[in-house]
Amino acid sequence: MFSDELLNYGWEDTTRRIMSKRTADVEAALGKESLDIDDFMALVSPAASPYLEQMALLSRRYTRQRFGKVISMYIPMYITNSCTNSCVYCGFNRHNKFPRVILAPGQIEDECRAIRRMGPFENLLLVTGENPRAAGTDYLETALRVCRPYFNNLSMEVMPLPSDDYLRLTKSGLNGVVCFQETYNRTNYKKYHPAGMKSDFEWRVNGFDRMGQAGIHKIGMGVLIGLEDWRTDVTMMAIHLQYLRKHYWRTRYSVNFPRMRPSEGHFQPNVVMTDRELAQLTFAFRIFDHDVDISFSTRENAVFRNNIASLGATSMSAGSKTDPGGYHTYPQSLEQFAVSDERTPVQVEADLKKAGCEVVWKDWDKIFD
Repeated sequence: MFSDELLNYGWEDTTRRIMSKRTADVEAALGKESLDIDDFMALVSPAASPYLEQMALLSRRYTRQRFGKVISMYIPMYITNSCTNSCVYCGFNRHNKFPRVILAPGQIEDECRAIRRMGPFENLLLVTGENPRAAGTDYLETALRVCRPYFNNLSMEVMPLPSDDYLRLTKSGLNGVVCFQETYNRTNYKKYHPAGMKSDFEWRVNGFDRMGQAGIHKIGMGVLIGLEDWRTDVTMMAIHLQYLRKHYWRTRYSVNFPRMRPSEGHFQPNVVMTDRELAQLTFAFRIFDHDVDISFSTRENAVFRNNIASLGATSMSAGSKTDPGGYHTYPQSLEQFAVSDERTPVQVEADLKKAGCEVVWKDWDKIFD
């Protein structure tokens, strides 16, 4: 399991290695076709900041080689904000006082119809809080079966599950799983996740192994930018991605770098990442892994998303609501976080086309299930 592999990489030592990188290290990394973790550290280090234009050109080249000019569109559907966790940064924290919602099958279907009216979405991401008793695997299976007639590709961002449960859900239409480790800092992890099943660092970080063992078609990874030093966290994620590719090579992978947004808990970020740094990270990941899907949600503003679309991004959400039932059933329920890009799907598509991108709403077909 990856938790054992992670023991080989100390947080403080990794931070020192990143911060020790110099100009020569960056130039050496940019001159390679295939990079190792040490090269990745150089590209996310402060020493790489003056090389942003060169990194952008390389990132665009590799992106076009592997993906063309395509941006794949998806939309999240939150089906419950019921949660047993106490994550200090999340609006769904169990201590926040607001009505909890668990959508019934009929309400989920209403949400599907409302999304279909918004645009030709075929990639749906089901999102829940973490409440295994009230919204466990049985509930997720029902939700997938309700949504399947409306969408060709179904992914979910839910609590980490046993491998057998992931396998079971693939038989009900599940194509992909997204899970945010939030931070790989094992020492401080409990500080941000003091209670609930999410407080178990090993269970969460090893969830990706269980996805791979179950043969999940696509696995999405991410850290929450704002908790710990972002350079060290994303380096740990790069190590994790490399490990997963080695062990579960049939699976496709995506990465996401969500910057913390305002939520009900009013948690203030410990680290603030600038747009320039987020661009540097995006370019570094593309140069490190030419084939990984790099996704940007509506957490990011429209200007940044338009600019990054031609330089490394390969998938984006649009028209997102981060509250359960937000498209039709409960339009005023509590958001998990406030979105930054509030454009309609039609507006997003038009702006991406202006940037020279080809917008694709569907990349998977039921016939291949």
